[in-house]
Amino acid sequence: MWPEGPEEPNGLSLNFAIQMMLGEFYVVAFVTAIKVTIDWLEESNRFNDLEKRQLATELRFLRTQVSPHFFFNTLNNIYALTLEKSDKAPEVVLKLSELMRYLLYATKKRKHDLINELQCIQNYIDLERIRFSDKLNVKVTIKGNLNGKKIAPMLLIPFVENSFKHGANQNIGAVNIKVKATVEGDFLNFEISNNLPDQSYKTKEDQKNSGIGLSNIKKRLDLGYAPEDYHLEITKTNHHFHVRLKIKV
Repeated sequence: MWPEGPEEPNGLSLNFAIQMMLGEFYVVAFVTAIKVTIDWLEESNRFNDLEKRQLATELRFLRTQVSPHFFFNTLNNIYALTLEKSDKAPEVVLKLSELMRYLLYATKKRKHDLINELQCIQNYIDLERIRFSDKLNVKVTIKGNLNGKKIAPMLLIPFVENSFKHGANQNIGAVNIKVKATVEGDFLNFEISNNLPDQSYKTKEDQKNSGIGLSNIKKRLDLGYAPEDYHLEITKTNHHFHVRLKIKV
């Protein structure tokens, strides 16, 4: 049955039976190994597909947490202007429509143009400038080649929103906010800083909600980017809050 097998026996012997059984065992073991491997690969693929679906679901959920919060704050700005019967209200509504367009269509994609994300930030800042007028001093600096660069949508906006929420909204004096975005190669270096009010002016509700937006961003970074593709550094002193984010684009 095989060249190296035993010679043709004159009769059935124990030695011949053992050798034949070993030969059959090799065949069965080989086929079993193939079957186990195929089953393992199929199960692994099912697990990976499930993990990807869970990841996509959680990312969509985190985005929906950002979007209504951002929209709600903008509506508050419009409400304050309408109470004052301000002539700035129509301009605010126009800016809001541009933000809503980005909000509705950009967040459906995993990555979006960095230019659009920065334009969304600029629209948000313009809204806040209308609201706070001369009280607000915002400096925006953008450097580098933005063409073809992609980023997760609504990822940078919460940093800006946080600066206004815990800086401009509570500060009784001049408010200084600096935003800097620099593209170097395949990475974006994003920095934002703002001065902070005295602790005595903070309400319990402000202190309770101060970390919600930032924790959301950290989760989105963990889910959407590899550890080597980003680095987030947040520093806070008694008078200043500073965020540095280096992220692959």
